[in-house]
Amino acid sequence: MASSHSSSPVPQGSSSDVFFKKEVDPAKHIRPVQSLPDVCPKEPTGDSHSLYVAPSLVTDQHRWTVYHSKVNLPAALNDPTLAKRESDFFTKTWGLDFVDTEVVPSFYLPQISKEHFTAYQQEISQREKIHERCKNICPPKDTFDRTLLHIHDKSRTDLEQVPKIFTKPDFALDDSLTFNSVLPWSHFNTAGGKGSRDAASSKLLQEKLSHYLDIVEVNIAHQISLRSEAFFHAMTSQHELQDYLKKTSQAVKMLRDKIAQIDKVMCEGSLHILRLALTRNNCVKVYNKLKLMATVHQTQPTVQVLLSTSEFVGALDLIATTQEVLQQELQGTHSFRHLGSQLCELEKLIDKMMIAEFSAYSHSDLSRPLEDDCQVLEEERLVSLIFGLLKQRKLHFLEIYGEEMIITAKNIIKERVINKISQIEEIDTDVVVKLADQMRMLNFPQWIDLLKDIFSKFTIFLQRVKATMNIIHSVVLSVLDKNQRTKELEEISQQKSAAKDNSLDSEVAYLTHEGLFISDAFGEGELAPVAMDTTSHRNASPNSDPCSSDSVSEPEGTTDSSPSKEHTSASGTTGDVDIMISEDVKLTDLELRKLANNIQELLCSASDICHDRAVKFLMSRAKDGFLEKLNSTEFITLSRLLEAFIADTERICGRKSMSLLGALQSQANKFVNRFHEERKTKLSLLLDNERWKQADVPAEFQDLVDSIADGKIALPDKKSASAEERKPAEVLIVEGQQYAVVGTVLLLIRIILEYCQCVDHIPSVTTDMLTRLSDLLKYFNSRSCQLVLGAGALQVVGLKTITTKNLALSSRCLQLIVHYIPAIRAHFEARLPPKQCSMLRHFDHITKDYHDHIAEISAKLVAIMDSLFDKLLSKYEVKAPVPSACFRNICKQMTKMHEAIFDLLPEEQTQMLFLRINASYKLHLKKQLSHLNVINDGGPQNGLVTADVAFYTGNLQALKGLKDLDLNMAEIWEQKR
Repeated sequence: MASSHSSSPVPQGSSSDVFFKKEVDPAKHIRPVQSLPDVCPKEPTGDSHSLYVAPSLVTDQHRWTVYHSKVNLPAALNDPTLAKRESDFFTKTWGLDFVDTEVVPSFYLPQISKEHFTAYQQEISQREKIHERCKNICPPKDTFDRTLLHIHDKSRTDLEQVPKIFTKPDFALDDSLTFNSVLPWSHFNTAGGKGSRDAASSKLLQEKLSHYLDIVEVNIAHQISLRSEAFFHAMTSQHELQDYLKKTSQAVKMLRDKIAQIDKVMCEGSLHILRLALTRNNCVKVYNKLKLMATVHQTQPTVQVLLSTSEFVGALDLIATTQEVLQQELQGTHSFRHLGSQLCELEKLIDKMMIAEFSAYSHSDLSRPLEDDCQVLEEERLVSLIFGLLKQRKLHFLEIYGEEMIITAKNIIKERVINKISQIEEIDTDVVVKLADQMRMLNFPQWIDLLKDIFSKFTIFLQRVKATMNIIHSVVLSVLDKNQRTKELEEISQQKSAAKDNSLDSEVAYLTHEGLFISDAFGEGELAPVAMDTTSHRNASPNSDPCSSDSVSEPEGTTDSSPSKEHTSASGTTGDVDIMISEDVKLTDLELRKLANNIQELLCSASDICHDRAVKFLMSRAKDGFLEKLNSTEFITLSRLLEAFIADTERICGRKSMSLLGALQSQANKFVNRFHEERKTKLSLLLDNERWKQADVPAEFQDLVDSIADGKIALPDKKSASAEERKPAEVLIVEGQQYAVVGTVLLLIRIILEYCQCVDHIPSVTTDMLTRLSDLLKYFNSRSCQLVLGAGALQVVGLKTITTKNLALSSRCLQLIVHYIPAIRAHFEARLPPKQCSMLRHFDHITKDYHDHIAEISAKLVAIMDSLFDKLLSKYEVKAPVPSACFRNICKQMTKMHEAIFDLLPEEQTQMLFLRINASYKLHLKKQLSHLNVINDGGPQNGLVTADVAFYTGNLQALKGLKDLDLNMAEIWEQKR
């Protein structure tokens, strides 16, 4: 059996109790009292005093009794084991898939047997006998039904005579229509001499109504007569009923007294404690609610105070907390109905104020004097602004800072130029109005000093930007780290709560009042301070005062903490940034990482801005060809300055900017072209004026060559005093070998070293310099060949002839260049990128060309002597005197040849050259002897020829360096057949 909880009222306490808030309305919940008819009113039922103290349905109707319980008989009598499942309640409701399961007997219900009903049967046995006797007195049902049916038909016929209007439930004579229907006005109209007829009609109407009344009264009497036996039976049993009711009333009174005593002793105190606890909790809630309302009421003034001190984070936190309180804890409060919209407008205003404040901060930070101090300006202010902007998701503040960087970079160049020009008196600013034109009037030292000043200011500017970006980056990373830690704590708390839920006891307390649990009555008082502590800590304003006099407000001690105090307690350093981190910064990890990358990109963008402004500054100076006119030293100075600035910016920003590097490369290419053209033109002029005579070697060139021998390919900074005091030498000594050279080659060596030194100073032009140097060496080889071998010097310089000395000197100059090509190759190889090493093949080609040229010069010297032998020996005749005139001329020319080349060429080359000349001599002599039919037969002609040959051999071996020369003169004779 199930009892209904909703239909039974809760016991009502006294009027002084505050536990129950609602009064039971008897008119709504209690049915009107229906008392038994008093068929014998004159018979007393008891004295007045006993009736007053006895239980009464009127006085006790609002008290709950056991009779208020209801029983669902269909549910109790329903048998799920019926054979016909089609008519079963469960199969009709849940379908044919319903499976009957065995119901486990309850441990709390006792097993009921027939012995439990023995006392009840004994108690109602007397009543059962009376019931049987009454049933025998009543007539059989079928007889009663037939009699009743006959009487009912007769009464129905009589009642049909009565109009239906009298039987309507809404019959009322005060209704005009009903009154007119029952009493027509026509019966009461006496006008027109019809009084007698109307009187008769009225009398007839009265008789008709009387007849209707009689019919009704007869039917009523008949109905009463049919139930007369029941009335008499009720009258006879009235006394017995009165006795039973009196006993029952006394028993009920005793039972209620006992229950009242039990309630007073066992329940009233406990319930009173519960009521007091709930009342106290309600008072605490009301007090906290009022205190919260007072705090919320101070939100706008507090926000104004925070904004006046630029504490945007505290103001935003206070607005967010207040909005949360309005939506959750003060929702529907009439006095705060407009506060939410006002706070939204105030939040939008703070957004605009923060953007303006950050713009002003950026301007003041970047526009302050560029001294060596690179500290962050007002670090705490910056951290507060960044937190506020992140909280409001205003991520475009980096764009504002970037725009300010561009303006600052422009102003830096403008200020430094104005400052530099103001220090130079030669520039008349009244005549030259434009700043760019004034800047172009600076000479190179002044302009390079200006450029150094600009680069130094740019470096300080970038260091300041980097310091500011580091602070912003640290704030973003702190927020990101806070988000990750919050996620980890949430996961841990979820795991703990899940484990706690699994371990909770399933038993709960019974309901006491309006759905509250007894455990809630006590637990709410304990949990309320904790909840209020958390809420007030999150929702309190800076103006909230601690209430130390009230014990209830002790948990409110944390309400004094406010975002503004958190803000003021932050020191602005990276270690204290976590103090200002609020959970309201709802940026995702992806957005924060993207913002961190944008911060690094902004720093690199600052470097690009400085490089772009520097490029424009260079281009404005280069409009009049100033940069192209720089000499090597000046351009190297400029190049080193630019490369140092590029390296500094790369060190600061972590990425190399390419704009200034590209401009430097472009100017370097122009410089290389001009550098090469100048030296090529100079070499061409030197060759065109070269007379191919041996030149003296100044001491500085000898020192230069000696430095190359030590592995250092570089020009000396200035001439040494010892070199100026020493006299020039006749030859150039290179690694122990003597080189007789012309003046052009000495200058060519210096030019080659200038190329190598330029590569050291400007590494970016290594490939171009290698190509240009290869071109220069090829040009010297081809032009010297044209002038010497091609006899171009005859027309260019005006030489009478190209002598063997000119040829030998040219060969020795070429050999000197070939000697230094490997060192030049190694110098470039050490500075070329690995991918460009294939360009070194140019030196191999140049070496081959130089060797071919040297071989051609040697062949030319042999050809000169060959033509001389052909001319002299063709006229040779074997006759006296001995030596003949022909051989004397040959020996004379050989001596001249030796004198011309011996001091120029090394001994080994001289010997090899004379061996080739001797071979040519033997070939022509053999040809002439064959023509004269002179053979080695020991005859007179043979003797004359032998004497001439001996004279030739003796003279040749007498020359310096040719003593040990193997002439093998036997080859002049033809072999005997």
